[in-house]
Amino acid sequence: MSPDSFSSINPATGLEVSRYPNSSREDVERAVDRAKIAAMQWQSLGSRARKRVLLKWAKYLTDHIDEGAKWVFEETGKPVSDATLEFTLAIGHLAWAAKNFEYVLAPQRRRPGLLMLNMRATVERKPYGVVGVIGPWNYPVFTPMGSIAYALAAGNAVVVKPSEYTPGVAVWLAESFAHLCPIADLFTVVPGLPETGKYLTESAVDKVAFTGSTRTAKKVAASCAERMTPVVLECGGKDAVIVDRDADIKLAAENTLWSAMSNAGQTCIGAERVYVHDAIAERFITEIVELAKGVEMGKNYGPVTMPSQLKVISSHLEDAKKSGGTFRLGGTDSVGERYVSPVIITDLDESSSAVQEETFGPTLVINRVHDMEDAIDRTNATRYGLGAAVFSKRNGETIAARIASGMVSINSVISFAAVASVPFGGIKESGYGRIHGPEGLFEFTYPKSTVQARFQLPLHFTTFRRSAFADKLIVRLIKLLHGRSLG
Repeated sequence: MSPDSFSSINPATGLEVSRYPNSSREDVERAVDRAKIAAMQWQSLGSRARKRVLLKWAKYLTDHIDEGAKWVFEETGKPVSDATLEFTLAIGHLAWAAKNFEYVLAPQRRRPGLLMLNMRATVERKPYGVVGVIGPWNYPVFTPMGSIAYALAAGNAVVVKPSEYTPGVAVWLAESFAHLCPIADLFTVVPGLPETGKYLTESAVDKVAFTGSTRTAKKVAASCAERMTPVVLECGGKDAVIVDRDADIKLAAENTLWSAMSNAGQTCIGAERVYVHDAIAERFITEIVELAKGVEMGKNYGPVTMPSQLKVISSHLEDAKKSGGTFRLGGTDSVGERYVSPVIITDLDESSSAVQEETFGPTLVINRVHDMEDAIDRTNATRYGLGAAVFSKRNGETIAARIASGMVSINSVISFAAVASVPFGGIKESGYGRIHGPEGLFEFTYPKSTVQARFQLPLHFTTFRRSAFADKLIVRLIKLLHGRSLG
């Protein structure tokens, strides 16, 4: 039998932060039922009123950013400065969605074509109704906000099942929104253990947005398929950094190190692999190792939030050792009870789990390549396809264009996450669907086509009394329009 309540724990101290009810199936179903009513009220409010509410919320979060960051710090253990940065990015996305949804989702007139010249064709974007959001623990504000803000802006209600490791952050967000929104139950939270997430996928929600591991994403997709509920899946990654021979070595090393080690490596779009050109490899490795020696766990990044991840990190390091990798910093003993100190491994066989599987810890594998062709091939030789980074003064765009991933940054790292106007998401086992940007607004709406006769033609084609002359005319028009060679 499931417990009636559960605790969120500060992973840095092991102390209880707060206690929350473990939402039952009935709790979830009631929340969704209330959200359906709220969604209709939200849509009838009108776009300008919705925009005002969302912008007020963005201001409220800005004014109370210290309070929100404290919740993130308490439940994830990450430094307050990192928690604050996470909030600033989330607020930026909320504001962008609020300011741009009217334009992006405006009805469009479409040309009907010569054969249908008497028709008026329009396409509208309609909200689904209620969006269920299943959020992660590593970025409990930034990541779910990519679904929450865009779903609300598009006219939906939202029911969020946060990670059981960070429920307080989601509850705080929902309470902050309730202060400003005239409609009750528009953004609600159903805290709970993993079973609660299953209840949400089996409920009457109209779409589900999930962020988490690929393994869990497949279960979510399978559950949603039973009701034909559409899903957005943002899953894991094994993101690579490519460093060409003409790269700014200091810039590449500093950015790559931060991408790999910040948030204790618990970043789906963080660097886990580096492919560096032979000509500069040793200089790059020396530079990044020296920088990494100055990174302090507990100061520059926090603990591993989910205790079970420590076993995954340990197993990957053990496999790297057996596979003949060279530990340039740290080793298999870098995994502690709560923290993992920085680990940098070089010259590791590509078949190692530390290269092929998501480690999700402050570890980095650096392998040398003879040319960029080899770097691109190795980068793409994975079941994941989330993000990547390229460092090159002359060849960045050429290399980036050939990387099989949903996002790439050039001479920077994870910058695509901070640009609200571009879509965020992956391919292959990194998921499908997109949040952020116009695509993020489209994701939480469906297109509705309306075609209306402006006047009636003298010849009728949609009738059983269609004449032989009408048939011949259709064929003649088609031959006239499409029968000529385009060569």
